[in-house]
Amino acid sequence: MPDNLFIPSVDMRIGALEEYNRRQKAKAEKYIPREDKPRPCITLSREFGCEAYPAAEKLCELMRQKTGEEWLLMDKALLDELARRHNLSREILENLGDQNRFLNEFLATFSSRWASHEDYFRSLSRYILSLAETGNVVIVGRGGAVVTSHLENCHHFKIFASMKFKVASIARRTAIAPEEAEKLIISKQAQRDRFNREFLDLHKHDNSFYDMLFNNDHMSAVMIAETIADYMVKQ
Repeated sequence: MPDNLFIPSVDMRIGALEEYNRRQKAKAEKYIPREDKPRPCITLSREFGCEAYPAAEKLCELMRQKTGEEWLLMDKALLDELARRHNLSREILENLGDQNRFLNEFLATFSSRWASHEDYFRSLSRYILSLAETGNVVIVGRGGAVVTSHLENCHHFKIFASMKFKVASIARRTAIAPEEAEKLIISKQAQRDRFNREFLDLHKHDNSFYDMLFNNDHMSAVMIAETIADYMVKQ
């Protein structure tokens, strides 16, 4: 069962990405003095089964209201679509300035397993780093907290929950039996833990990257988004 089952069709969000890209191009054609403070980037990590996408969607809405600027939501489905649509991804990177000067150092830092998937992970890292450095973006998953950990404009948050909560959430959103939901959670979380461990040298209980941790059992997606937004405007 694909992860993007739990979020709207990626085609519904490509338009927002293209509009973001159009605005970046328009800005590049004008003289804009360099800002003293770079625009912020937010990464949102989560355990499988937590309601991160609704939180991220609400967070983008709140940040638009609080900053008066456009914010972009990036997740696995949209990043994978960028990798598939080569013309779109190339144009986006060109208009962002492809400014991720830390990419080679970043790739060299982690496991040699990167070499066997170099093209995909290099592209993935380029997207994440370029968008993070540009700012006004919420990046969900894909090791975003690790990839952008060296950037001072980035703030990192993580959502976790009990198995009971995650089973109920997945069963409700996918209309499957709780027993099947639990099997799915265990399988998907194992895949994520393996990716984090083998490619990012990030172990399950390493929370040193995060500004805040949120327990989804006690905080709804809206509450999480509101807390992060309030924190961000005070930075």
